[in-house]
Amino acid sequence: MPTLAYIALGSNLGDRVAYLNAAISRLRTEPGVQVKAVSRFWETTPVGGPAGQGTYLNAAAAVETDLAPPALLKLLLLIEAEQERLRTDRFGPRTLDLDILLYGDTVLDEPQLTIPHPRLHERSFMLGPLAEIAPGAVHPKFHRTIAQLLAELGHRPLLGKRALVTGASSGIGKVIALALAQHGADVIVHAGKSAEALATTASSIRAMGRFTHTVLHDLREPTRCQQLADDAWNHWQGLEILVCNAGADILTGTGKSLSFEAKLQALWQVDVLSTMHLARALGARMKAAGQGVILTMGWDQAETGFEGDSGELFCTAKAAVMAFTRSLAINLAPAVRVNCLAPGWIKTQWGDSAPPAWQERAVREAPLARWGTVEDVARTATWLASPDASFITGQTIRINGGVVRA
Repeated sequence: MPTLAYIALGSNLGDRVAYLNAAISRLRTEPGVQVKAVSRFWETTPVGGPAGQGTYLNAAAAVETDLAPPALLKLLLLIEAEQERLRTDRFGPRTLDLDILLYGDTVLDEPQLTIPHPRLHERSFMLGPLAEIAPGAVHPKFHRTIAQLLAELGHRPLLGKRALVTGASSGIGKVIALALAQHGADVIVHAGKSAEALATTASSIRAMGRFTHTVLHDLREPTRCQQLADDAWNHWQGLEILVCNAGADILTGTGKSLSFEAKLQALWQVDVLSTMHLARALGARMKAAGQGVILTMGWDQAETGFEGDSGELFCTAKAAVMAFTRSLAINLAPAVRVNCLAPGWIKTQWGDSAPPAWQERAVREAPLARWGTVEDVARTATWLASPDASFITGQTIRINGGVVRA
């Protein structure tokens, strides 16, 4: 009976993509080996070895095989040799590196072969790709899943996750995107315009060693929402995190001078309808894939009311998003968790330029006696997206320093 085994692939010399693809193709044609799944190619920095090496592309493959462990190892060494692998310096650059990570529940410790791989639990460049295709696989020595080992490896609970953040060119969306990347996620960043600002966000994500991709779509058009959902899902062949942060700006710039009716239409199209279209389209795919997290953007005052035209506008739009979030959470459970972020007085662009009376009010109303920051919102978003919040869904999380208004 075939055994399910997991193989690590790596390359940091020459045409890395070509070498990895050649190895995968070779495995597919080998009698007694059936490739069941292959992760994305992850770019990682070298661990140990000579200085000055190029970065690696790493991947993991799941195979069902009739070959015993020694025979499987012999095959992997043959494939390495076919791809011009030279064994000189230990941990030195190589065209191709193939290792057996797991072989069923086998535990083997022999001079030429150790299973599970002796450093699997220590190496994110092995655990990350493996967690992408087999998060529930159990390490037979430590009796913990690959996803658990990855989370325990460091403070990067989102390593291996793929995210889309809308409205990520500035403000809260930008900081959420950067926080997700800092915690290990690869992040697609979206904006309705401001390509230059969006490129800056993407550059910061790349500097953290994470993959990113930029997309410009005007979310006032339902067809563009569907196009964004398709583009984002297809780019990495899946997503695990969606943050619907995009919102119409009616408080600063040209939006400030719009009529009440025009402001209402803008909020309804961008804040409400685009959230619904995106969350439904990607939520259905996440549910079919068996996992996912969706975060929407509400407002703490939507539950209590707020004076003035802005109160009527934002309370109406954000209350709709909050109600939608609760219903979507029920529909997508248990595979997908859906929660709503409800910021209060947050120092965004408007907060920075708010009149003194508003500055004083924000501090006075908060028991914690300060404005909130975009980082406060981003930290909450990162927590909700992580396994640490695995029992939280259908909730509206107020990020407002304890403000409670009757």
